[in-house]
Amino acid sequence: MEEKKLDLNSIIGFVLIFGILIWIMYQNKPSEAQIAAEKAKKELVATQKAKKAIQAAVAPVAVVAGDSTQLVQLQKTLGGFAYSATLPSAKEEVTTIENEKVILKIANKGGYIVEATLKNLEKFKKGSGQLVELIKNNNANLNIQLQTNDNRTLNTKDLYFEPTISKVGADQILSMKLKASANEFLEYKYILKPNDYMVGFDLRSQGLNKVLNTSKPLDLEWNLKTYRNEKSISYEDRYTDIRYEYEDGKDNSTGLGKDTEDTPIKVSYIAFKQHFFSTILLTDKPFETSKLHSTKLVNDETIDTVFTKQLKANVPLAFSNGELDYKMSWYFGPSDYKTLKQYDKNLEKIIPLGWGIFGWINKFIFIPLFGFLSSTLGLSLGIAIIIFTILIKVAMSPITFKSFLSQAKMKVLRPEITELGEKFKKDPMKKQQETMKLYNKAGVNPMAGCIPALIQLPFMYASFQFFPSAYELRQKGFLWADDLSSFDAVVKLPFHIPLYGDHISLFPVLASIAIFFYMKMTSGDQQMAAPQQEGMPDMAKMMKMMIYISPIMMLFFFNSYGAGLSLYNFVSNLITIGIMLVIKRYFIDSDKIHAQIQENKLKEPKKQSKFQRKLQEVMEQAEAEKAKKAKK
Repeated sequence: MEEKKLDLNSIIGFVLIFGILIWIMYQNKPSEAQIAAEKAKKELVATQKAKKAIQAAVAPVAVVAGDSTQLVQLQKTLGGFAYSATLPSAKEEVTTIENEKVILKIANKGGYIVEATLKNLEKFKKGSGQLVELIKNNNANLNIQLQTNDNRTLNTKDLYFEPTISKVGADQILSMKLKASANEFLEYKYILKPNDYMVGFDLRSQGLNKVLNTSKPLDLEWNLKTYRNEKSISYEDRYTDIRYEYEDGKDNSTGLGKDTEDTPIKVSYIAFKQHFFSTILLTDKPFETSKLHSTKLVNDETIDTVFTKQLKANVPLAFSNGELDYKMSWYFGPSDYKTLKQYDKNLEKIIPLGWGIFGWINKFIFIPLFGFLSSTLGLSLGIAIIIFTILIKVAMSPITFKSFLSQAKMKVLRPEITELGEKFKKDPMKKQQETMKLYNKAGVNPMAGCIPALIQLPFMYASFQFFPSAYELRQKGFLWADDLSSFDAVVKLPFHIPLYGDHISLFPVLASIAIFFYMKMTSGDQQMAAPQQEGMPDMAKMMKMMIYISPIMMLFFFNSYGAGLSLYNFVSNLITIGIMLVIKRYFIDSDKIHAQIQENKLKEPKKQSKFQRKLQEVMEQAEAEKAKKAKK
């Protein structure tokens, strides 16, 4: 009985112990949150392992010298360029070179420039301390797609280059080598001279004909997402595009559309041009073909405030005897006509000065004259613009005088022309013929008033090209305008007006007022001088409308333009008004003009010009045809 009792007690004890263990396990069971955290941790570890596996081809690997096992593993992904991943340089580092003009940082990974900063040139506003950075924070890259003999496609932007810096005289030389072995490599050589915006860029290969497929050219891709560097992003975007030289001296651009593309051949330079700064790739051996693409990034200037455009260039790099050998250069600097011209590479052509006669006026008159006033004489830029405008208007004053004199003569003849209109009211052709005879007898050319105005038009259009492109105006103030290259806002509006903006610029307001009074003064004389012709538009009504339309157009058009251009137009119209008053008061006497016309009538009529003869012949033929039809 005692043994049975003991056995029973033992059983009861075991049951109690088992129950206690079950209770302890239940109390220590992980919560749902703990289970989820553990699951997330396992997934993260799995993701990191997968990521490491994917990046194995480009990740820096610490390889022990002589460790052939790891080299073999790298060769599975990098092929002939596995050697580059075994070097101490296979890590995320940059090398800095700089001179008095630029600071350049070149990354080991990819071997290209990852930062380009311009010294002493500030962003947005002078005194801000924020320098102009053309390249920063991965907004640019340079990549060559490598096709290997073992059918791999590798990208240089993912591979590690070995940097070596040296000096030759005052020049700094940075060699970046993507190595397949100690003596087989692709080299980017950067050569920075003192006090220069231009950086030499030699691209060559050595011994890679065993590694690369040299049967076809390699594809070089250069991308740049252009940073905003000026106060008005919409204004800067308007002057940002890709410009290039091709076919031995021709130049062109991709244009300013939302999404544009060009494919020029034999390209000698490609310029990613911003409003006042440019990044240019030049080559001594022209690229046989190219693909240039520009995408507009400013869709809403209140939101898109960091970048202006995405610019891309794809060009082929041709092999010569199984190797690459290109002598190229990079320009990182201002889009300044004088600075670019000194390189003697036709780089100044990227400045949009206008085509034909407009470009000639800017190159041979406006740029030298304005440069003399601002640089040689050392005048402030605002005063230089005023004196520049005065000189241009004084030089044009003889043409202005001829225009006003012609209007005065037409005004004197108006009563006689009106009389002819009444006399030949029912015969418009006869009226035209008699009117032409009157002009010929009086020695008056009805076109004389138009020709001077047409001569002045090229100068006006040239000014619209010159002032927005004048780099020297950047961050130079005058009166209330703190930057003559941008708008001179005096009132910030709490709302945005379509086509106008969210501010009020004062110089465009003054220019609009000056235009109003100028047109008010001239329109009256033009209406009195030119009688209404039957079947022709009512010029009097049109001129009345233009008195009000032109100032409004000026107000809207120039509100976001540079203050320098508005100042020029304001001063130009003021001077024109002054010249008009002086000519009318001291040089044009209606009585004398009338007497001279009457005297001319008594003389033998002047020999008609070819144009006048042809016009009269056309009229006579038309009159004869009309008479024939009337008889029928």
